[in-house]
Amino acid sequence: MSKRRFQFLDQLVEMYQKTRLPIHYEALAKAVGVSKWTAYDMLKEIERSGYVTRSYETNPNETGRSQVVFAPTAKAAELFRQQRLSALPAERWDETVREIRRLLDSMGQMSIQELLGQMLEEIPGKRSNLEFCGYIVGMLLAYLKQLGGKTESVIRALIRKTSGHHAGLLMFVGTVLGTAIQTVNEELGSEIAELVGEYVELLDGLTGGEQTLLSELVRETLA
Repeated sequence: MSKRRFQFLDQLVEMYQKTRLPIHYEALAKAVGVSKWTAYDMLKEIERSGYVTRSYETNPNETGRSQVVFAPTAKAAELFRQQRLSALPAERWDETVREIRRLLDSMGQMSIQELLGQMLEEIPGKRSNLEFCGYIVGMLLAYLKQLGGKTESVIRALIRKTSGHHAGLLMFVGTVLGTAIQTVNEELGSEIAELVGEYVELLDGLTGGEQTLLSELVRETLA
């Protein structure tokens, strides 16, 4: 994909992640700073490559008329998964941690299924391996905090006794995943298991400092 097309797709994915709704090409044009016709033509080219899909929805401003909207496909999600940054600026990690903690603080306002679903929606938009792993850890922390009681206490104790950040992070996700897939619905459990598998693959590629940041997130949340 050309750099120009990637720019348009990148902006479309970012807008879609915020609203979870298909994007009108005129809105994309304003965000990128081009004419609506340039945006439309570019999206048609990207569509031919399989990265976006086109649909029609009722135009709220014109009764009886529909408008063309676009949404990223699974192929686009895979592209951005492969394009994730290998490094993440410190301020971006701080922002990620704040967002994860905000979601954890909202647990009392939604069911665990709703919370996990919301976090799963956030994960595909993460643009670095550390952010991706952070959201996987955050998702499992949310599940564990919801369980509370003896399960949380046992895992907290295991974390404290495990030496090394890498070993502790593997132990944490493996233990919590083993509990989660027995209690959530099959579809959600399969999606979580697939993402955790990707997390395990990425963990080995993180620097020692990045693994320390993840480990601190776990330990501080369970403190």
